[in-house]
Amino acid sequence: MGFRKKTNKNPPVLSHEFIIQNHADIVSCVAMVFLLGLMFEVTSKVAVLFITVQYNVTISANGLSEESVVNHFHHGLKDLATVFFYMLVAIIIHAIIQEYVLDKINRKMHFSKTKHSKFNESGQLSAFYLFSFGWGTSILMSENFLSNPVSLWDGYPHTLMPFQMKFYFISQMGYWLHALPEIYFQKTKKEDIPRQLVYISLYLVHIAGAYILNLNRLALVLLVLHCFVELLFHVSRLVYFSNEKRQTGFSIWAVLFVLGRLLTLSLSVLTVGFGLSNADQQGLDLANGNFNVLIVRITVLATICVTQAFMMWKFINFQLRRWREQAQVQPVKPKKPQAPKTKSKKDKANGVNGVSSNGADSPRAKKEKSS
Repeated sequence: MGFRKKTNKNPPVLSHEFIIQNHADIVSCVAMVFLLGLMFEVTSKVAVLFITVQYNVTISANGLSEESVVNHFHHGLKDLATVFFYMLVAIIIHAIIQEYVLDKINRKMHFSKTKHSKFNESGQLSAFYLFSFGWGTSILMSENFLSNPVSLWDGYPHTLMPFQMKFYFISQMGYWLHALPEIYFQKTKKEDIPRQLVYISLYLVHIAGAYILNLNRLALVLLVLHCFVELLFHVSRLVYFSNEKRQTGFSIWAVLFVLGRLLTLSLSVLTVGFGLSNADQQGLDLANGNFNVLIVRITVLATICVTQAFMMWKFINFQLRRWREQAQVQPVKPKKPQAPKTKSKKDKANGVNGVSSNGADSPRAKKEKSS
């Protein structure tokens, strides 16, 4: 497949080092098995579960014209197989970006070990956030969610989704699931593992929770907003690694980060706290996908508020650490050397008359006394 890094060592087959060096090739072979399964009638029904988006519902706008037929999708247990397959795809894309882009830049820049890992992390996440922001924005524009904010809660439960929206959420869950084995594949340092597990878990809980509770419209808007802010941060960090004097991006990101948290809380309270509480359909109905009850609304709002508070706490700690580092880097101004004191006229006169400036007898005075 061409993903294996060139090394002089040949580790034993199926050893940890062998799996780490060849994980992209191994995953590519597994994904190829599912694709080959489409070619045979016996295995095609199983392969389709992993590759194509499930739970298709055909809706006709007027029931007369075939051109007005629109395909929508809802969620179910079969989506787990689809998420698994696109998790494999994410691992392959991760390896391509790492080997053909990031590793080549690392060889030219000669980063330290700490900067090397942070550069790889920001490089991967910059590509993902750019893709997620662009794709999510196109969905928002096509579905007119931005021009009609009432649609975020109007008509809940939103059990049916267009193909692009459902595939977007499948891809998001597949990407963040792939980040778990990448901790092993990338040989992440032990001290960095808890931090990565925390933010991976937060992404999976929020995206999967919104997907299951049919809050996909609100989740899409918040994801696009979040991806834009995070994209700016990781691009700023990449620029900083190339030239440490360029820190303007961090200042812009700091302002947008705070605004993003406020806007996230405002949209969440507006949609869940006010919009759904006044919706026509109230009550718990699992068959129809309706979760519009008080306990669910409180849980959703509490989860969002706690997450935003946690992010602000991490943000404040990051800013304080950054300011301390900047203060240490600033050079200390050297003190001006003091000019040697010159004898005053009075001291000179005393010296001439036989008394030195420090109160002792001058050589001339001593000669006169001895005589």
